[in-house]
Amino acid sequence: MRFLVIGSGAREHAIALAASHDPSVTAIGCAPGNAGTAALAESLGVDITDPSAIAALAVEWRADLVVVGPEVPLVAGVADAVRKEGIACFGPSAAAARIEGSKAFAKDVMTAAGVPTARSEVVDNPAHLDAALSRFGPTWVVKDDGLAAGKGVVVTPDANRRASTR
Repeated sequence: MRFLVIGSGAREHAIALAASHDPSVTAIGCAPGNAGTAALAESLGVDITDPSAIAALAVEWRADLVVVGPEVPLVAGVADAVRKEGIACFGPSAAAARIEGSKAFAKDVMTAAGVPTARSEVVDNPAHLDAALSRFGPTWVVKDDGLAAGKGVVVTPDANRRASTR
């Protein structure tokens, strides 16, 4: 099996390392990979945010399975594009990845499913921010709606820090 890993982080390194111990895996590619994955896989240059480029790479490289690690390419629809080429892909569709890409959407899904979650409010106009914050009181948790690579939240008792979520 030809095993293609999309991403360059520690998660992707761990996936490639695990695949390297599977006797059914005959080749491992990492796109783009990192210094650690280069020791056990072929490094392949590609824009991981471009679904058509990833799908074309998977076809050209003759991948049997593509594993997508980071959320940015998943939200962009990389898994959908790869599957459209008839190649197996481990990763959610763009529609399913939306739950990772939008905190507001995730809150809506949790509310609709009856999942206990903290009260929240979407503020899409800076002029309405102070009023929204006053309805909650300190300590505030302020999140950007969108991908933030794990860094999109500020937890603070200081209302003046609310605007610096990135």
